[in-house]
Amino acid sequence: MSNQGASSDAATHADHHGHQQSLLKLAVGAVGVVFGDIGTSPLYAFKETFAGHHPLGLSTVSIYGVISLIFWTMMLVVTLKYVSVIMRADNRGEGGSLALIALISRLSPGDTRSAQLVLLGVMATALFFGDAIITPAMSVLSAVEGITVVEARMQPLVVPIAIAILLGLFLFQSRGTAKVGAIFGPIVLIYFATLAVLGISNIIANPAILWALNPWYALQFIIAMPGAAFLALGSVVLAVTGAEALYADMGHFGRNPIRLAWFALVLPALMINYLGQGALLTAHPEAVSNPFFLMAPEWARLPLVVLATLATIIASQAVISGAFSVTQQAIQLGFLPRMKIVHTSASAFGQIYIPAVNWALLVLVMFLVLAFQSSSNLAAAYGIAVTGTMLIDTLLVGVLVLTIWRWPAWWAAPLLAIFLIVDFAYFASNLTKVPDGGWFPLVIGLIGFTGLTTWSRGRALMQERLRDSSMPMDVFIKSAAAAATRVPGTAVFMTTSPVGVPQALLHNLKHNKILHERIMILTVVIDEVPYVSDEDRIGVKDLGGGFYRILIRYGFMQEIDIPAVLKKVENCGPKLKMMETSFFLSRQTLLASDKPGMAIWREHLFSWMMRNAESAMDFFKLPTNRVVELGSQVEI
Repeated sequence: MSNQGASSDAATHADHHGHQQSLLKLAVGAVGVVFGDIGTSPLYAFKETFAGHHPLGLSTVSIYGVISLIFWTMMLVVTLKYVSVIMRADNRGEGGSLALIALISRLSPGDTRSAQLVLLGVMATALFFGDAIITPAMSVLSAVEGITVVEARMQPLVVPIAIAILLGLFLFQSRGTAKVGAIFGPIVLIYFATLAVLGISNIIANPAILWALNPWYALQFIIAMPGAAFLALGSVVLAVTGAEALYADMGHFGRNPIRLAWFALVLPALMINYLGQGALLTAHPEAVSNPFFLMAPEWARLPLVVLATLATIIASQAVISGAFSVTQQAIQLGFLPRMKIVHTSASAFGQIYIPAVNWALLVLVMFLVLAFQSSSNLAAAYGIAVTGTMLIDTLLVGVLVLTIWRWPAWWAAPLLAIFLIVDFAYFASNLTKVPDGGWFPLVIGLIGFTGLTTWSRGRALMQERLRDSSMPMDVFIKSAAAAATRVPGTAVFMTTSPVGVPQALLHNLKHNKILHERIMILTVVIDEVPYVSDEDRIGVKDLGGGFYRILIRYGFMQEIDIPAVLKKVENCGPKLKMMETSFFLSRQTLLASDKPGMAIWREHLFSWMMRNAESAMDFFKLPTNRVVELGSQVEI
């Protein structure tokens, strides 16, 4: 499976994103988008380990131990777990927690554990939203704080400048990233080259630091100072924040370009920079206040602040775009209500803007910057969401490896055990940050998890109630088709259920006493794959008496446009003309009841989410002057 997946990368990218690009060009693009988050970690990860909430004393054992931990964490978590193993688990080219649970559900239908696995995937998705809020605030603040290295008196300007940058970033989202995207890659390439140059210049002054790559130094550090080492893990893991983005963004570039970028540029540049920071602290312990910027000569510090700020803006852009993409997947897979989705590029698929998500992120990011004031304070909130997501990804991939891919247990089990031990150690260390700010991503994750599961469960209950009360289609056609007055034109009745009579059709006949000449019962199905080909898009069944059941399939990464698809429908009479077609939608009013299903407060939450969902007319791109909505009441 893995070989086949790897060889089809380029084809997958060409099919789904409209054009074929060279491996090198895609790798440069991946550097700009995928590695922005992990690439900005040197701004704060090393500093926070020694000068954060659990400051670590400066000594040869601690400096060499921390660098060794960073290197081997990158090798185990990023290189081995994500790049070598997890990126094999692509759902037809796409990655991420939701794509992973869709893949497992598709490959093992009827598995009794699927409900628990789905909950794990939903939890990881909820934690991702917490990460999407913290990353822009943390990375931009850490870059802007570099101006205090240039001029200490500029400290009061750090928060206002960070707020101005972030405000501009979120206001820009509605215009799309197509124009800016072209310059992302080159800027981040320059940034990574700068990381390497800064590191090399300091390593030359103290080449003995290279011994820190030996895993013995990490082990020695843990043995000599077990308590301090455990607390240090909470800051060391900041060096790999963004590793989960490699998997989540796989669909945009393919696994081979991401792997090439990681091994050829990102990993070497990052480790050279961390080694350089270690060399600096060994010779100049006073540089602990901000080793990243103090590595540079005085004349280069202001340009470095500008370059680092640009890199953090790009990293923030990637996370915001990721939040839009994950939200779209969650909507399509039935975990979130319909929202307004704006496609900002006619040519580049996947460039979307979701206003509700954008403004929610803006408000919460601004709250973080104003509440925490510095990257050091924010570091306490950072890490829990990332380590939680990584731990869940390991559990999900463990199921995939052992039960679906069926790797030999004698070597798969030890490999998974190593991943779990490392992930759990980092997650446990980050739990110590909860009182200092770690509560924030957990609260966001809990809110997100509650919303995602409430919507999914509420929809399932509502559809179950509607199915219970629906009339069989064949009975309806026999009794109503001959008796009712038929009028010219086509009526399209949209329903979530592929069986039974839609509520809107019953209400239309009850109130208007007519039926159209041609009646289409239309159901839109979002499959658990990212893309459905045009050949598999439409299914038509002639029910007799001028009634047709139409099934339209989409992948969870595809844009829905019902009128465009209906124009291609065949085998159900003459071609559809929009000006002779009416669309009938059923708008349900939910009544909370004491029937078993959900807690009353969750029923009220589901009802509120339903009232605030984007209308089906806009979501399915139906012509506004051809839509009729008929109301009904449903108890859940």
